[in-house]
Amino acid sequence: MAKTHDMTHTVNETSLLSQDDLYLFNEGTHFHLYDKLGAHPVKRGGVSGTTFGVWAPDAAEVSVIGVFNDWKPGAHPLHMREHSGIWEGFLPGVGKGDLYKFHIRSRFNDYQVEKTDPFAIFNEIPPKTASIVWDCEYAWRDAEWMKTRRAHNALDAPQSVYEMHIGSWKRVPDEGDRSLSYRELAAVLPGYLREMNFTHVEFLPIMDHPFFGSWGYQTTGYFASSGCYGTPQDLMFLIDELHGHGIGVILDWVPSHFPTDAHGLSYFDGTHLFEHADPRQGYHPDWQTYIFNFGRNEVRSFLISSALFWMDKYHIDGIRVDAVASTLYLDYSRKEGEWVPNQYGGKENLEAIGFLRRLNEEIYAQYPDVQTTAEESTSWPMVSRPTYLGGLGFGLKWDMGWMHDTLAYMSLDPFFRRYHHDKLTFRMLYAFHENFVLPLSHDEVVYGKGSLLGKMPGDDWQKFANLRLLFGYMYAQAAKKLIFMGGEIGQRSEWAHDRSVEWHLLDQPAHKGLQRWVADLNRLYRDEPALHERDLDPAGFEWIDCTDAESSVISMLRKGKSAGSQMLVACNFTPVPRTNYRIGAPCGGFWKEVLNSDATLYGGSGWGNIGGVEAMPVPLHGRSHSLTLTLPPLAILFFKSPE
Repeated sequence: MAKTHDMTHTVNETSLLSQDDLYLFNEGTHFHLYDKLGAHPVKRGGVSGTTFGVWAPDAAEVSVIGVFNDWKPGAHPLHMREHSGIWEGFLPGVGKGDLYKFHIRSRFNDYQVEKTDPFAIFNEIPPKTASIVWDCEYAWRDAEWMKTRRAHNALDAPQSVYEMHIGSWKRVPDEGDRSLSYRELAAVLPGYLREMNFTHVEFLPIMDHPFFGSWGYQTTGYFASSGCYGTPQDLMFLIDELHGHGIGVILDWVPSHFPTDAHGLSYFDGTHLFEHADPRQGYHPDWQTYIFNFGRNEVRSFLISSALFWMDKYHIDGIRVDAVASTLYLDYSRKEGEWVPNQYGGKENLEAIGFLRRLNEEIYAQYPDVQTTAEESTSWPMVSRPTYLGGLGFGLKWDMGWMHDTLAYMSLDPFFRRYHHDKLTFRMLYAFHENFVLPLSHDEVVYGKGSLLGKMPGDDWQKFANLRLLFGYMYAQAAKKLIFMGGEIGQRSEWAHDRSVEWHLLDQPAHKGLQRWVADLNRLYRDEPALHERDLDPAGFEWIDCTDAESSVISMLRKGKSAGSQMLVACNFTPVPRTNYRIGAPCGGFWKEVLNSDATLYGGSGWGNIGGVEAMPVPLHGRSHSLTLTLPPLAILFFKSPE
């Protein structure tokens, strides 16, 4: 009893929560909860210890259990703060590195459970489930990057993203085929990305997750970086090193659902606290996971705090929000009668829409130099348009339609491509309805879909030529770019999370040539304003000729903001070289061939235009001049306009 009395006496002195904090939390507008809830090592009145805070409104008792009390429930009870639903307390002598959990006894059915701290910033490595008292102290060295990152992340800047899974990018065969740690990655990844000329890296979710095979998409720790690769400070060091090499960092973030593991968020205090109680709204049949109750104020505070936490404490440059479509529609992946209509009888999830809008408003208000990206697989309108115009407020959206159409086209035998020419051209009917990213992501190389190289038709030479052409066509389009790891070297096997990228393939000239091609595409995209300044602006793109289906040839013009900034691009999607092929040009002079996917340097056959072509005053395709070109087989050419 004496210990309980002592803790009660020190609650007000040690609490991190003001009355305003409690009000804003319950109102759903407290977006820095990570500074208030969870475990925070502090010193009060000369006594070192840790303050604990957890939201469990329907608990009858909450106590902290850990190594410091032999995991004995009730030894260190917490106390409810008025009617906020928050339990808190101060434990003297508990400090950084100590293991702990919350023991919760519900007011209902004497339900008792041990829970990982929802606001923990560090947890044990699964299958262990305890939280670890920790801090976010780190001496950042990226002041120059943070000062200039607005320019790096601007919508008119080049954004070429390398998507990767930390656990399987590169492994150590001599040590049980283990993954690299954050610090080991810091020694090799930034240099590789810089050598490859990528502008950003996107990590599949690195938040704490109990099942490695979920790739992080079944998150339990929304504030905890995975301990599989090191401490929070080790991850900060990796991000610091990436920023030092001029590489922006994007994190996948999953607010759409969470797993049912007993130690996690599910049925947290003996009630459906974070999730909807009605399984028609709160359970996802595809992933067998719970769905957040976006209409609950405290849940919105929790999730938006999580997104801002990674920007505040880890200096990340953006988030990619996973599975947005699953949150927007009440009938997503459900049959008739398995979902609950909204108040107007519709299938739109009004509470989730409100949450996503507020999420983006808060992020851009506090961090106007970052970007948010939506993986949204339907034609929901204005995903990447401001909320004041009725949009969802994201900065960018993945163009899933382009990905499906283009991969379907590229997988065809070139003989039949003439009958499917519209798959190349259809995108331009909607290309500027959103701020698009063109994704060739991890989703396209798993679950039996094979690798990108494996999707390409023909013999081995043609497969590589087709893949170089696919990447070139992607970089010629008006949009930002994303390639999943392994694609840039022509990995032959589909991706598996428990083995490394097939780096040994780089001993073979064809794979090395493809890697060099991707690096040069990135360099050209980054260095030439015509290829990136108007990625999201209709004024930056014109077809020259998109009607030659019989030859499977398309040509286009990309334009920068200055008058002379132009790039002419021609693609031949057949293995037949085409000589004396005429294409309209907007002006006379010498058009320099700056990139050719058929160059021997990349593993091609060496067809080309000997460095460039002089435009002749022969009108064609509505242009005043024209070029007479040699179009190599299964290849793309980039020509820079005369100075």
